[in-house]
Amino acid sequence: MKTKSSLRHQQVLSRRQFLASAGAATAAVTIVPRNVLGGAPHVPPSQKINVAYIGCGTQGLRQLMPALEKPELNIVAVCDPNRKSDDYPEWSRHELNDKVRKFLGDPAWARDARGGLCGREVGQEIVNRSYAKQKPSAQAASCRAYRDFRELLAQEKDLDAVYIMTPEHLHGVIAVRAMRQGKHVITHKPISNVLHEVRRARDVARETGLTAQLFCAADMTSSPSLREWIASGVIGPVREVHNWSSRPFWPQGMAERPAGTPPVPDGLDWDLWLGPATERPYHPAYTHAVFRGWYDFGTGALGDMGHYSFHQIFEILQLGSPLSVEAGRSQYWKIEGFGWRKQVNLLSYPRASVIHWQFPARGDQPPVTLHWYDGGLRPPLPEELEEDGEDMPEEGLLFVGDHGKILGGFNGDNPRLIPKARMRDFKEPPKTLPRPIEELDQFIRACHGGPPADASFENAYPFAETILLGTIALRVNKKLKWNSEKMEFTNSKEANILKARSNRPGWEI
Repeated sequence: MKTKSSLRHQQVLSRRQFLASAGAATAAVTIVPRNVLGGAPHVPPSQKINVAYIGCGTQGLRQLMPALEKPELNIVAVCDPNRKSDDYPEWSRHELNDKVRKFLGDPAWARDARGGLCGREVGQEIVNRSYAKQKPSAQAASCRAYRDFRELLAQEKDLDAVYIMTPEHLHGVIAVRAMRQGKHVITHKPISNVLHEVRRARDVARETGLTAQLFCAADMTSSPSLREWIASGVIGPVREVHNWSSRPFWPQGMAERPAGTPPVPDGLDWDLWLGPATERPYHPAYTHAVFRGWYDFGTGALGDMGHYSFHQIFEILQLGSPLSVEAGRSQYWKIEGFGWRKQVNLLSYPRASVIHWQFPARGDQPPVTLHWYDGGLRPPLPEELEEDGEDMPEEGLLFVGDHGKILGGFNGDNPRLIPKARMRDFKEPPKTLPRPIEELDQFIRACHGGPPADASFENAYPFAETILLGTIALRVNKKLKWNSEKMEFTNSKEANILKARSNRPGWEI
């Protein structure tokens, strides 16, 4: 006799199988660029993917708008513990609000807002107005808004997928719970800020067979080009990679919790915002874009930016799990009682760091050392740039081979051989590798039964693991040896404790 649970799971699978079979015949159409088709293709309602959009902060709204332009996606619900407020920091004055104004065609949007206008009611309005604008003659169904993603998953019976744009400490819990209820998942980086949850999410994706994808700039055409360049032998075997970022742009290096207990803003459910993290009083020093600097809520500059570049590095060099990781970090001293006192930081990522990973040989490719720099730190100026009279770029990616170097932008865009004389004489090898399609189109294709996304949880796991090993190394002052198969550090009990988190009751995975 079938239980209610098994029947519901069978219904979810049936809808997913229908989407896959219905989408297979039209997959080529749905992923062809819009400019080739002369406009957005018509997608029958039966083939639309019903999506819940979870997280309506600044980055959430930035990515909500292009998602609304995908005819294959039907955003039926949004979720955020914040109802509505205009206190979100933008990249520049009016940056986000101007994007929404342009998207909606409404110059008066958020006219009097102090900062970015965000929250679930804002996301709900953007969805409803966008769909009404796309189909002005149709009776559009209203997008529903929720505070708690758990309630959303319980109430939205026809949901196919969730799009996760919350602060980082919530990603893993939402992804695992959604997949266990039969939902496809796409999440902004990282999969989680906790290593144990990243592996659990990968394993649940394996068990369920659902589409589970990490959003991490996995559609850059420069990556297959760089892989072809290196395979051609133009710089010889690669033994070192250097990657540096100008981040963090937000506070880091805090050695104490924020002082004071300001009131929780009207419309914010602080308990839901905390989610699995340890309970503490509300403070604005934790929320919005500044969460990234705290161990409990983010992954620092490495996690914020490294996913965009490590996906490329791992794809180009076909890297797996590292053998070791070692980190150096900035320190901070202050005068207390007329004396200097070192500030011991057990709460947040440093203001600047350097991290090194060692990877084993792969087939005929030699061992590789990967170096990461942030907070304004950079590798030494290569003699090739000095020869050209150039300074080191503020951000970049440098491949060092036995016979030369390739320098690109932070995630490998606009690559070039250095010095300039070598690039002038270089003839690019034939394009033998496929070029990726847009990330959201990869997700749509996979949900419709096509191949997995380039940054599926399965494919992304090695670099997602590597990044979180780096965040752990920043908290342990020694070179750490890593055994990925056993998922343990072989020389540090302290580091092993940091692999997991004790989630608060009600937030377990």
